[in-house]
Amino acid sequence: MEGLETTVLLGLSVLLGAVLAPRLRVAGPLLLLACGLLLGFVPALRDIELPPETVLLLFLPVMLFWESLTSSLRSIRRDIRGIVLLSTLLVAVTAWAVAVVAHWMGLPWEAALILGAAVAPPDATAVAALGRMMPQRNFMLLKAESLTNDGTALVVYSLAVGMAVGGHYSPWDVTGLVLLSYVGGIVAGAAVAGLAYLAMRRMRESLTINIALLLIPFAAFLVAEAVGASGVLAVVVAGLIVSFASPHISTAASRQQTESVWPLGSYLLNGSLFVLVGLQVQAVARGIAVAEVGWLVVVIVAVWVTLLLVRFIFQTASIMLARLVARGASRHQPRMTYRARIVSTAAGFRGAISLAIALSVPLVDESGAPLAGRPEIVFVAAGVVVLTLVVQGPLLPVVIRWARLPADTAGEEELRLAQREITHAALGSLDELAAEHRVSDGVRDRIRRDNDEHLEHTQALGEAEAAVRQDGSLDGAETADLITEDAASRSAATARHLEFTDLQLALIERKREVLLRLCREGEVDDLVARELQTRLDVEELRLTGTDPIG
Repeated sequence: MEGLETTVLLGLSVLLGAVLAPRLRVAGPLLLLACGLLLGFVPALRDIELPPETVLLLFLPVMLFWESLTSSLRSIRRDIRGIVLLSTLLVAVTAWAVAVVAHWMGLPWEAALILGAAVAPPDATAVAALGRMMPQRNFMLLKAESLTNDGTALVVYSLAVGMAVGGHYSPWDVTGLVLLSYVGGIVAGAAVAGLAYLAMRRMRESLTINIALLLIPFAAFLVAEAVGASGVLAVVVAGLIVSFASPHISTAASRQQTESVWPLGSYLLNGSLFVLVGLQVQAVARGIAVAEVGWLVVVIVAVWVTLLLVRFIFQTASIMLARLVARGASRHQPRMTYRARIVSTAAGFRGAISLAIALSVPLVDESGAPLAGRPEIVFVAAGVVVLTLVVQGPLLPVVIRWARLPADTAGEEELRLAQREITHAALGSLDELAAEHRVSDGVRDRIRRDNDEHLEHTQALGEAEAAVRQDGSLDGAETADLITEDAASRSAATARHLEFTDLQLALIERKREVLLRLCREGEVDDLVARELQTRLDVEELRLTGTDPIG
């Protein structure tokens, strides 16, 4: 089938999933996966297969970059030790545990290790979509872990693929590969983000800013991959840096455009990936003997149970070790209860990342023969993702209610704090800004009383122009007199409106300065600052009449 026809079918499938998922009350990714399975029965679609090396590059950068942009930097800094532990050691332990189980059940060792690398990391996009009912701190910890653990999974994946195609690694080789992957990924992401900052701070047009923003994740991924480092980690690092620098390299219009376009692009890519995986599962299933399907279903269940057990046991062991090491005041710091650990285990969804890794497995080994176990890897990985969506997704709300975790009201309190602070700061500087912008006392007092001068001005102009354009009952002289009188009235109204707009924009800028200071000092979370920034952007665009999409 031609590429255009395939693209249209993918788009229609994603649209169908978006329409039907809420009505049927099923997870959207699960419905899209089912669409892919059904499309696999169409003979013309059976030969669709993406080149393995393009899967990671095409899907991961955009999805991970957007999740990085919308993450809380303060939460990452606060829980950095736990995040590093979960995103490195837990992923490695999980991958090896899954490999041992899958190999014990009959999968070749190299294929089993590739499978372990694919399903080891929880997926950031799935966590963001399905885990928002968790308390904010627990949710952000899981999301940060999901963003950074892909680097570890891909290191294990690279080792496993290398062995599968005939490579050999010494302990020194493995150490060097790990160091290069992490250090190189961090450096590459920081370098690309730094260059982007230098370029974007000179841009003012929304379109050019967002084109540059779109290039960042792909550039970071390519630079890291070119030196053998982790492209995924480079994308995440670049996204976090750009998120921190966003107030200095973006405008209100460009941020609104970003908020409109990027979620759509991420959703389309994520949905298309699930449809493509459904097609691939159909393809690999036809190459698997009927007698093996039952065995693979058992493998899927065993791998899924292994993921849950390893995650819970690892968190329990980590907390016990921390309590043994802790001394003094640190012993009394709040620890994750066993109920919270069960919630974290249930929220460890697998999704697009696992599918992308499974699909990127090479088709042939070093000799050109089909890579042993590749169909089984794709089939089992897809089955594990389905189980997390079908079982863990509906079960998570029940587990959260059972856990009775403490209510997390910090976000709401910080939102109210930030609103008070920026409003007090704006009102405190009102006289100074009015004098600086040479605003009359009348306009200043109007703003203080929150009169809506903008709407009043718009309504007055509309009525005046309607009177001039009304039926031809007015002769030329009367029309000229009306226009002259209206022009004088409009001139005064326009002057007041311009003063009103200038002072309002100055107040918005002062509010932004205070908001960024609160964020830098850690008084409010990045997500709270982002929400208030969006409100200020909307108000600025309303005052200036700027179209964020244009």
